[in-house]
Amino acid sequence: MHQADAIAKHVLALERAALDRWGKGDPNGYLEICADDVSYFDPFVGQRLDGIQSLTKWYDAIRGKVQIDRDEILHPRVQVTGEAAVLTLQFVSHGSEGAMHWNCTEIYQRRGERWKIVHTHWSFVRPVITTPEVVDTKLTAAKTGG
Repeated sequence: MHQADAIAKHVLALERAALDRWGKGDPNGYLEICADDVSYFDPFVGQRLDGIQSLTKWYDAIRGKVQIDRDEILHPRVQVTGEAAVLTLQFVSHGSEGAMHWNCTEIYQRRGERWKIVHTHWSFVRPVITTPEVVDTKLTAAKTGG
């Protein structure tokens, strides 16, 4: 097995283990593999979170509230370049939030002997996209009271 393949397999195993804990309401699986200077985006957070303390605060607010009964990682790809590995995947979960379809990008970086997440970005697979025409119509209606 080539070194890049071994790294890809390891990174995917880290992600799978963190997701398994997440589905039981335990975000510590992610917190344990995030770097202190991690940055984080997801659609439920109004702006980027910077640093493990900010991420911990967010995760503590939802700790125990997420329950995933079953899930699937689709189309995972790990691209390894030097001391970094970029994991992209789609994630489908069924549980407390209903059926959720996600796009995910995790950037891992080798820190000493361990791989740590330095950036996370979660988004919906098919977000509701509003066209400029719809926005204009809604703004006009709001201004005219109609």
